[in-house]
Amino acid sequence: MRILVVNAGSSSLKLRLLDQHDTLLRSEDLPAGPDGFDLARLDGALGEWPVPDAVGHRVVHGGTDYTGPVRIDNKVRQRLAELTDLAPLHQPTSLAAIDAVTTRFPDVPAVACFDTAFHTTIPAAAATYPIPKEWRNRYAIRRYGFHGLSHAYCSRRAAELVGLPLQGVRIVTCHLGAGASLTAVAGGRSIDTTMGFTPLEGLVMATRSGTIDPGLLLWLEEHEHLTPHDIATTLEHHSGLTALAGTGDMRTIEAAAHRGEADATLALDVYTHRLAAGIAAMTATLGGLDILAFTGGVGENSPTIRQRATERLAFLGTAVDPARNTTAHGDTNITATGAPVHTLVIAAREDLQIAHETRHLLSSG
Repeated sequence: MRILVVNAGSSSLKLRLLDQHDTLLRSEDLPAGPDGFDLARLDGALGEWPVPDAVGHRVVHGGTDYTGPVRIDNKVRQRLAELTDLAPLHQPTSLAAIDAVTTRFPDVPAVACFDTAFHTTIPAAAATYPIPKEWRNRYAIRRYGFHGLSHAYCSRRAAELVGLPLQGVRIVTCHLGAGASLTAVAGGRSIDTTMGFTPLEGLVMATRSGTIDPGLLLWLEEHEHLTPHDIATTLEHHSGLTALAGTGDMRTIEAAAHRGEADATLALDVYTHRLAAGIAAMTATLGGLDILAFTGGVGENSPTIRQRATERLAFLGTAVDPARNTTAHGDTNITATGAPVHTLVIAAREDLQIAHETRHLLSSG
């Protein structure tokens, strides 16, 4: 089954065509601007590609409705549109991509694969916010978690890389990119994660704040006379590493910190503090740690972040080999000799997870 994977993000639209062996046949990334991506360019690219047997779409939010991949029909398309309020930055681009690709390939089955679905196995103790039950029920407020497609693939590949059965290992997966989150994976299932009702919760990110005191927001609202829109815009686009160091680019920050620049040094310290604390919390949920896996743009390309994090977590048994850590490329075991916890670098391949879920759904249905 030849799968076209359509990954609509906030800044780009990634197209991947994979054959039945997951060999990459075609690949193209289309930039997205303030008004979305270029539909004509998308249609032009797909017009030059072979017709796929199926299409797998990444959709950020499935709400409480979708706990796994689902074949897209008019009813599903409508329900996804109704969930836009839960992911206003991402859901519209996913829907636009679904509509555009369906117009190009109207007779090809299409499947929605959700970033939230992997986290629907989180137990109530981890998913429930201690707020009035009326609010939780009326608005379906819970910890949804995100980056699920990446975490699912990363955990599956990590167990494979060290030759252990996925069902028998405790893994913390670290998706560190412009957005960042951690997931505790036990027996192949997500049991806790750092992002919550929205992707704002958790780690420090490129432009997002991560977890902050909600009382601070109320204080700022009162003393600075900020509107909810003002606060949301600031927390989404002008916080995180950007607020601390003036840029969300980790490579630039690391270089500036190496030169002794105070803001960059502070940004690295805050980032690493939150990261190590989060990994330790995920490990507590798991009751121990067998594999620590780094993925995403920062996770794959920053030996400094990996080393700083594992040094702080040495009490858990993590340590990296300096040479392997520095030269890691692609899927790499960077564990120091004798360390009881495997530390890995895993290339982010959401496309493979989407293709896997699409094939499984269509072949079993």
